Amino acid sequence: MNSKNLSIIKTPDSYSNLYFQGKFQLISRYSQFFERFKYFLNKSINLLFINKYLLFLPPNSNYKTMFKSNNLVFNGLYIVAWLIFVGLSIEAGGLIVNFIFSVFKPEFVGNLYQKLDLSQMHAQNKWAFYGMYSFVIFISVLKALLFYMLIVLLQKLDLSKPFNNFATKKILQISYYTFSIGILSHIAREIAKSLLHYGYQIDKLNKFWEDSQAFILMAAVIYVIAQIFKRGVDLQNENDLTV
Repeated sequence: MNSKNLSIIKTPDSYSNLYFQGKFQLISRYSQFFERFKYFLNKSINLLFINKYLLFLPPNSNYKTMFKSNNLVFNGLYIVAWLIFVGLSIEAGGLIVNFIFSVFKPEFVGNLYQKLDLSQMHAQNKWAFYGMYSFVIFISVLKALLFYMLIVLLQKLDLSKPFNNFATKKILQISYYTFSIGILSHIAREIAKSLLHYGYQIDKLNKFWEDSQAFILMAAVIYVIAQIFKRGVDLQNENDLTV
């Protein structure tokens, strides 16, 4: 055996060194992999906890900015709800005052805010007059109360924990108010149509219940949302019990 072949032959010590070198390289590669994976989790994924549920956001997202924008939207909705509530309250109050003057001082109706003159109907049939005016006032008051319930909901709704019994109860009440407005408006419209066949003038009343179908449809949608919130509360309570 020549010297060249002898140089190729490896001793047990050389095999041991190669074995440990391979293990060390493998451990080093695994370590680099886990370091990169850790870096990916820290830099590429932001974890946001909402109601003890994990929400994965896209890379480089800023959930603080998202919360600020959501609060800005809710504040805007809160202001708009207040403006609509004030307008509907003024309209309902004007109709009540208009009704009082229509009964006792009909000559002043033309000078009032709500110039709803049903003196001809009052002269033809007082019961028809009182019935139609009752529908008009009741529907107007319910619309104002509907937006008052919405104001209370927006004022006390916690965006960090939206699924709670208070929000579910208020959304359910809003659906009931909306459905009541739709049903009463539909009944009033059908009664007004029947009065039209007897020679009553109902053109001034149509604007108060022309959107009855829209309110009924909206009530159904709001009721479904209330049931979703109720289910969310149940799931959250179950999650709290398991944790």
